[in-house]
Amino acid sequence: MIYLDNSATTKPYKEVLDVFTKVASHYFGNPSSVNALGSEAEKLLNQSREVISKLLNIHPSEIVFTSGGTEGNNIAVKGTALKYRSRGKHIITTTVEHASIYEGYKQLEQLGFEITFLPVNERGRISIDQVQRAIRKDTILVSVIHVNNEVGSIQPITEIGEMLKKYPHVLFHVDHVQGIGKVPLDFKRSNVDLCTVSGHKFHSVKGTGFLYVRKGIKLEPLFTGGSQENSLRAGTENVSGIVAMTKALRMTMDHQQNKIAHLTHLKNLLFQFVEKTEQTVLNTPKEWSAPHIINFSIPGAKPEVIVHALEEHQIYVSTKSACSSKQTSASRILLEMGKDERVAESAIRISFSAETTIEEVKKCMAVIEDILQQNKVIMR
Repeated sequence: MIYLDNSATTKPYKEVLDVFTKVASHYFGNPSSVNALGSEAEKLLNQSREVISKLLNIHPSEIVFTSGGTEGNNIAVKGTALKYRSRGKHIITTTVEHASIYEGYKQLEQLGFEITFLPVNERGRISIDQVQRAIRKDTILVSVIHVNNEVGSIQPITEIGEMLKKYPHVLFHVDHVQGIGKVPLDFKRSNVDLCTVSGHKFHSVKGTGFLYVRKGIKLEPLFTGGSQENSLRAGTENVSGIVAMTKALRMTMDHQQNKIAHLTHLKNLLFQFVEKTEQTVLNTPKEWSAPHIINFSIPGAKPEVIVHALEEHQIYVSTKSACSSKQTSASRILLEMGKDERVAESAIRISFSAETTIEEVKKCMAVIEDILQQNKVIMR
């Protein structure tokens, strides 16, 4: 099997699964309980916060454990909106956010908030000037995805954060789900107030994640009923998942630069193939893009046919993001980048992990070339 859909989810490391099983079997107490089993579970939670904080150069108290990216994004965006609505109801974001952000803002609009969706250029990027021009006296939040989940475009997060220092009344949220482990981000240096991370994007188990909440930032909790996670996320913590995620993050950050160099090499191989193939159109920008995502189109072809044709060779890729891949409409992201309808509705996304090999990528390219040459694609 050749798995090339790592932006949708990654295969958990064996060591991560071993840790998950051990904790679930032997440390199953509720960390809020006062008995010995509860104390053991609470100790593991505290140790996980310490490890993550050292890996990311943040304070343990700034970590709020969640079930993943969607929950983290919703807590950050809606929690900010509800907490600071008396100060203002204007929020700035981009047109290429993940669905958990984009749809969340549509809900907030129904509650009377005004959302400025900044358009992107042909590379899928916004500029610092765009953000600054959009800021008003009633702006309470700027929320920007770090790495786009469909095409891999990287936004100028550090530069935006630096500019926002002039506007202390505006909070800065970053969706770092696709960037973690592949595109380094210094939360402190980038002046980030809130940052979302999802465990299953870096070889942890699903249902794990955390939200970085800078010291001093207050949010309105979306879940009530308990004082867990600094009263921001009521409910019993997923201790086995959190410990497993911590293990996965530590393994991901180990030799990180070497892994990024490997991913970049794989990406360049696929870039060259797409560029020399007549039937394909490259959608991922060559510059300012993550090393693990390549998006291209075969105009006139049904992308699901390509996906299933590759499956016959046990090669697994996707069309759009996992949240919208079963929808047959054109990619919202590609349309926002100025791609025409035929390109936007025929996109294929290939995404690597550090465990992907050169041989696997070459095999994938050979199969795609064979599919195109033998007219196995059902053209529209």
